[in-house]
Amino acid sequence: MIYKSVCLYEFGYELPPNVVSSDDLEERMADVYERLKLPRGRLELMSGIRERRFWNPGTKPSRAAAMAGQKALTASKVNADEIECLIFTSVSRDMMEPATAAFVHNELGLPEKCLLFDLSNACLGFLNGMIMLAGMIESGQVNKGLIVAGETAEGLVESTINAVLADKTITRKSIKVSFASLTIGSGAVALVMGRDDNGGKGKARLVGGVYRANTSQNHLCRGGDIGSGNTLMSTDAEELLKQGVDTAHTTWHDFKNELDWPCDSIDRFFCHQVGRAHARLLFETLSLDPEKGFETLDFLGNVGSVSAPITMAMGVEQGLLESGRRAALLGIGSGINCVMLGIEFM
Repeated sequence: MIYKSVCLYEFGYELPPNVVSSDDLEERMADVYERLKLPRGRLELMSGIRERRFWNPGTKPSRAAAMAGQKALTASKVNADEIECLIFTSVSRDMMEPATAAFVHNELGLPEKCLLFDLSNACLGFLNGMIMLAGMIESGQVNKGLIVAGETAEGLVESTINAVLADKTITRKSIKVSFASLTIGSGAVALVMGRDDNGGKGKARLVGGVYRANTSQNHLCRGGDIGSGNTLMSTDAEELLKQGVDTAHTTWHDFKNELDWPCDSIDRFFCHQVGRAHARLLFETLSLDPEKGFETLDFLGNVGSVSAPITMAMGVEQGLLESGRRAALLGIGSGINCVMLGIEFM
């Protein structure tokens, strides 16, 4: 898909106030580590994640998303009453019903004539939201819209640690499916998008993108059934890494053909942050220059749907993308699904 009139106005993001290191989590699991003879420092060594951030107790996904959304609106100088579509894209949600977008809409004071809904697709929700909103802008259905995500990892991490400590039969092999859950962090991000003819507010143009599904591998990362109250996840990290990168390799071929962008014409890559081994294998498989990658993994962890867009937001904030530069957002999510988007800065 190629877009002719879709602009990214401004990102906004919010970092939780509480920093929790991988050492802190391992300290809580000291008894299990000792019993299984696991070396301390294993979590950071395996993942490359030194720390992650958690919200204060009681912080809802909608509250986190609204804080980021307000920052995006302020930065873009777009008034709340100009927003015609709001899409909430997190894995985390306030409740099953109503849509979490309804709480964000109310807190931000968006207009009644604003289409709003939740869109969930594991770690790809935000990028899927960009595709959805871009199509609406391109077709003329809306002029400006807002995408938000607020991930709250605290419950998953807490329940994972409690389950590991309570399982007296756990082994070095069986504990592996729980380690990925300990890499998760919290955070929030938002993006105002609109037509490129709205007062010159756009900083970047969404040129196009591609997507691909490999759902025969949907068993590799699964969370608790809805309604069960079970927030635990089971992840075959090694196989998910292999299958995810294989899917990305095929998607990357489609991306280069669709956008007609030679690899060396792309100045920066912003990826879903899973782990250091994932990033290394992805760049090797796609033959990308690792120096063009920008990471937040070591201090944010895996922030689910927030991960790729907040990494790009921070890169833009640090001045990595000047006028005329190109960037690619590379997303891989459990399912397995892959989305790649091309952005050109003006």
